[in-house]
Amino acid sequence: MIMLKTTTKLLLTSALVAGLSTAAVAKDKVYKWKLATTWGSTLSPFYDTPTNMAKMVEEMSQGQLKIRVDASNKHKAALGILDMVKGGQYDMGHSASYYWKGKDINTLPFTTMPFGMTTPEQYAWFYHGGGMDLMKKAYKKHKVLSFPGGNTGNQMGGWFRKEIKTVDDLKGLKMRIPGFAGEIMAKLGLTVTNIASGELYTSLERGTIDALEWVGPGMDIKMGFNKIAPYYYTGWHEPATELQFLVNERKFNKLPKHLQTILVTAMKLSAYDMYIQNYHMSSEAWSKIEKDYPNIKIKTFPKEVMDAMKKANAELLVEKTKGQPLLKEVLDSQAAYQKKAREWTKMSDYLYLKDNLK
Repeated sequence: MIMLKTTTKLLLTSALVAGLSTAAVAKDKVYKWKLATTWGSTLSPFYDTPTNMAKMVEEMSQGQLKIRVDASNKHKAALGILDMVKGGQYDMGHSASYYWKGKDINTLPFTTMPFGMTTPEQYAWFYHGGGMDLMKKAYKKHKVLSFPGGNTGNQMGGWFRKEIKTVDDLKGLKMRIPGFAGEIMAKLGLTVTNIASGELYTSLERGTIDALEWVGPGMDIKMGFNKIAPYYYTGWHEPATELQFLVNERKFNKLPKHLQTILVTAMKLSAYDMYIQNYHMSSEAWSKIEKDYPNIKIKTFPKEVMDAMKKANAELLVEKTKGQPLLKEVLDSQAAYQKKAREWTKMSDYLYLKDNLK
């Protein structure tokens, strides 16, 4: 993993500065935890993130905290992570917050929102704009703690069997698309479903679905979606998809303070490492896409379709926040921060790219 050895040494130094005595650690109780992931063991970099976090924790704690990571093919409940951590079957989990919108709508915005913040904007919101406090508030009733768990950056808009030229072309399609984007697509006439990663290709191949969105070229192309659905659309729905670490609150509170510090720090670093690893993977894949995969047709949704998506998004935001004060508080916080941060994003990234793109 990128920078793993160097950053582990830096984190260990931080732990020592915080008052951790290596001699004391060797004599203390050994804590053995289990972590369940939504991802299969071959799904890089999603599965890499918790496994590398666990390695960092064990090394920094000198073996005092050991975390066993179980992939979805072992525990067989890819979309049951929140319940398993909440119920104590697992001490930790690695998943995505918007998967729980059916259980608790307040968890939805902590992954990403359509037409929302970019990754740097969203991380700034989490750590300096009140996002972490709001996420703690949302998960309090579940008696779990949630932490950012790695970002994909702006995701692609999905794989389609046929070209989408009008809004009518969307109607009647069956599509795998989770989160608030799924609500938007349903409003535009699609039949929407959420399917675990290990079942995506088979579902597309068998015609259970007509289209799907996954992540981006670094993860998508090796899944082989282009063999069935060659139209690959640019993104709108998940501009900053943040995965999550879930931690059983009672178990966390039983850890000594220095182990809590090590765990939180390792989660934060592994999340960042996932972001840059995924960015690298997509950059590599995109540089080869035209030569190695000439059948893929890169498309952008027409203005008519984008306008319909934006209209549906605005209507749904009003509808979903009625009688949901916490959800409204989170979404208002995100919107206000996005408005403020976007001015700097325009000045820094947008104008730089505008003036320098060939």
